[in-house]
Amino acid sequence: MKIAVAGGTGTVGRHTVAAARERGHDVVVLSRSDGVDVTTGRGLTAALTGVDAVIDVTNTTTFFARKARRFFETATHHLLAAERTTGVGHHVALSIVGIDNIDASYYAGKIAQERAVMAGDAPYTIARAAQFHEFVGQLLSSQKGPVVIMPTAPMRPVAAREVGEHLVAVAEGGPVGRATDLVGPRDEQLADVARRQLAAEGIKRKVWEVRLPGTYTRGLASGSLRGTGERVEGRITFDDWLKSEDHRPVG
Repeated sequence: MKIAVAGGTGTVGRHTVAAARERGHDVVVLSRSDGVDVTTGRGLTAALTGVDAVIDVTNTTTFFARKARRFFETATHHLLAAERTTGVGHHVALSIVGIDNIDASYYAGKIAQERAVMAGDAPYTIARAAQFHEFVGQLLSSQKGPVVIMPTAPMRPVAAREVGEHLVAVAEGGPVGRATDLVGPRDEQLADVARRQLAAEGIKRKVWEVRLPGTYTRGLASGSLRGTGERVEGRITFDDWLKSEDHRPVG
């Protein structure tokens, strides 16, 4: 197959590209550095010519719902339009488990993305995954000082490497609408894994777990991010990931 990966240089994208190549696929990386911009549509039609499946793992860093919706709706619109023009037969969109009732902050953008994919005319699969092990470090890096505030968040984190492998398998399987959710191997608490990551890196910072108000943080505290119903479980625990080459220190 010829597979295009939108956001192929990012946290999940680089693992998706690697997994696709390891399985013998011809891979096209869609990124600004490769002359393709999903927010404007620049270069998309040329890049998708002859492509069988598109895996969309594009991302934006924001906690503002309006900005997140705008990014994901715009990127999806441009991808689907280019796919229609070039005859791509399968659109795979990465989303997040348990976000149905958390239509706020970043998750509002992912919900908007799912709706845009479902409303389009391209054969699709929405593949939801739990928060990545790498997510913890991103939150730690976003705060400075001796104390880190973490919202109460029961979770079941999964390695981005396994997400990439899962997405390639989904692309190979053809469009099914909704794929089985992918979650990590163990239940965790966000504050606990944050403490373990800091300890593993020898960083002396305190982590305070706080139950914050608002739709977003209530959703985090609800436990829905652990996923419910049928699901596939990853193999790499957070502690295994900390010892692996995929772990990139906060400092």
